[in-house]
Amino acid sequence: MEPEAPRDQASDLLGARLTPDGCDFGLWAPRAARVELALVSPTGEQRNIDMQMIDGVWRTFVPGVAAEQLYGYRIHGDWAPDKGLRANPAKLLVDPYARAITAGVDYSGPIFDHTEHSDYEPDTRDSFGAVPLSVVVAPTPPPVPVARRRPLDESVIYETHVAGYTRLHPDVPEHLRGTFAGLAYPAVIEHLTSLGVTAVELLPVQHFVSEPFIVRRGLSNYWGYNTLGFFAPHAAYCSVGTLGQQVQEFKAMVSALHQAGIEVILDVVYNHTCEGGHEGPTLSFRGIDHRGYYRLTHDLRNDYDVTGCGNSLDTSHIDVRHLVLDSLRYWVTEMGVDGFRFDLATELIRDVHHHVDQEHPLKQAIASDPVLRDIKLIAEPWDVGPFGHQVGRWGPGWSEWNDQYRNFVRDYWRGAGGVQEFATRLTGSADLFGGDDRPPSASINFITAHDGFTLRDLVTYNTKHNEANGESNRDGSDDNRSWNCGIEGETDDPHVNALRRRQVRNMLATLLLSRGVPMITAGDEIGRTQGGNNNAYCQDNPLGWINWDTADQWHDVHDLASDLTRLRQEHRLLHYDDYLYHNEVLDSSGNPLGRYNLAWMNGYSGEMGDQDWQDPGRRLLGMYLSSRTDALLIWFHSGADAIPVTMPPVNWGTEYEVVASTAEPGELPADVLRPGDAMQLPGRTVAVMRAQVSSVAARPVAEAPDSEQPPEDRPTGDEPAPDESPEDEQPGAEQTVEPA
Repeated sequence: MEPEAPRDQASDLLGARLTPDGCDFGLWAPRAARVELALVSPTGEQRNIDMQMIDGVWRTFVPGVAAEQLYGYRIHGDWAPDKGLRANPAKLLVDPYARAITAGVDYSGPIFDHTEHSDYEPDTRDSFGAVPLSVVVAPTPPPVPVARRRPLDESVIYETHVAGYTRLHPDVPEHLRGTFAGLAYPAVIEHLTSLGVTAVELLPVQHFVSEPFIVRRGLSNYWGYNTLGFFAPHAAYCSVGTLGQQVQEFKAMVSALHQAGIEVILDVVYNHTCEGGHEGPTLSFRGIDHRGYYRLTHDLRNDYDVTGCGNSLDTSHIDVRHLVLDSLRYWVTEMGVDGFRFDLATELIRDVHHHVDQEHPLKQAIASDPVLRDIKLIAEPWDVGPFGHQVGRWGPGWSEWNDQYRNFVRDYWRGAGGVQEFATRLTGSADLFGGDDRPPSASINFITAHDGFTLRDLVTYNTKHNEANGESNRDGSDDNRSWNCGIEGETDDPHVNALRRRQVRNMLATLLLSRGVPMITAGDEIGRTQGGNNNAYCQDNPLGWINWDTADQWHDVHDLASDLTRLRQEHRLLHYDDYLYHNEVLDSSGNPLGRYNLAWMNGYSGEMGDQDWQDPGRRLLGMYLSSRTDALLIWFHSGADAIPVTMPPVNWGTEYEVVASTAEPGELPADVLRPGDAMQLPGRTVAVMRAQVSSVAARPVAEAPDSEQPPEDRPTGDEPAPDESPEDEQPGAEQTVEPA
């Protein structure tokens, strides 16, 4: 391959930038022989202007241009697919730096750069009228910043789809449903705050289009993982227009969420674009520089695809990295967002040979960028290429979706998993994230996400039901780890429905009581169902939308989630951002208090022993968390039958009281229990107990043997103390100080 031409010019030379007298236009296209700027009038007339190139960037100034001007580019150069060059001036192209994009795609029009007979012969038909156009946007002030950007350990993330969340919302005015303004509506924000959400993670809002094969089925790309413009808010999510109004409406949405104390995280898709493989449509990047933007096979004729979407953006190229970094900075500085979740993030750290490189220049650039320093960075730590599964390897500064948490929590509650790994997942997955000085907040814990079953469907279906997608039920994962509670699909059986509801509560409670960062999928708290479809990416209809009619019926789940998010905020024991390793709790003078910051209880004698851990049939685990002034004892019981549970001996607590549970009213004692007292714990129940503890040293107890800790959490004897201690406590000599 020929050497890349680095771009020395600042990023503010690219895109369309208004001045008092007109507009500057800039486009990176180092292999082009000629570039035309096409200005398009509201009635469809074109005026083409030749641009001048300096160091790979084509520029021109056009006097008199104002906001809402439509435009595109035409690229002249070599048509040489064997060299990775596919310049075709018949195709009108979107500006990669466009701040807004309008119009759609006519999928029956000449949107391909090649003929229908050969992917390697140019189609000379003009694509104008069949492709989207870029829009010149006037600068406007950024959104109101959030009063306090929370650290991740204090965060509760809520993953949602901008449009689908309010399409059916009865309290949102009809003309605002499915828009940025709809998500900002007071009734919607009130629901989020009542749930205890601290950040919304929005499925893709960068402008996207559908794939031709989906459109041919009469469907559309609903989720939006098919980006056309990395700087442009999706036009269809705007309630009032598509000529730049989408920028202002997005900013207003961010301001409204920020004023409610809710941060905004964007799910961003920099790993591929909407153009698919070289046989797909040519709308922007491929027509500008196929060889520069995309990873190609060794012969340069085909795309090297590690995304499963036809193409992969080539971040080994410096100018492509500039594009990604410029986009991230823009969304932070101009659009006010607080973080990013990177879709198929491993693709972004592949080198020129397509090998995974955790020291990739893009990661280094993000880490050193002052604009991104305090921004939440979340990786979906895999792609579909060789060695693409990189969970636990992203290093400091990054958090990652923890698929092992998802899988094992599902297994535990369907009776397919034991307590050893469950304990590890509950306490932050130190086996995955404990290296490189990474805290528990490196783990984004989730049980469901947009991709897969909803929580209600997870307890309703054993197998996927994706027939509506038009792929003969072949799409979507077969590894669902679900349990239908005895009947496939919806039923009127009250016993089955009560069990399903309980299992939903159990999994949601587990999520909110685990160390790490919980991510709730929108609608799980109100019984959302997709009818067993675990891949509803193309269902922009009631099957994919949130049905708010179920909210009243599922109020118990919402109320439990609300109670637990509040409990999580009140007790640092549940979100303190360091791992716990069975260290003694000390009083203010450094004397041991006879209990530990983390211990595991067996429900009959106190701490778990080797025999308890090695029992494959054990379905009960008690997680004890303690500081100098506070203690919680949480029971997780996945067995079907009720069992007696005895409170631990006196040094662990003098009184125990249930403060939250997934049980039905009246199933658990309302009275205070004391050491040695027993309660009947119903089958399939999570119960949170507050333990009354002393902050003054008493007679010390013998330290529990190592064999009483799960293999994943056995202390080595030299565990580091946490980096911080509560404001009202001072560290004891050479001992860990636990959170209050």
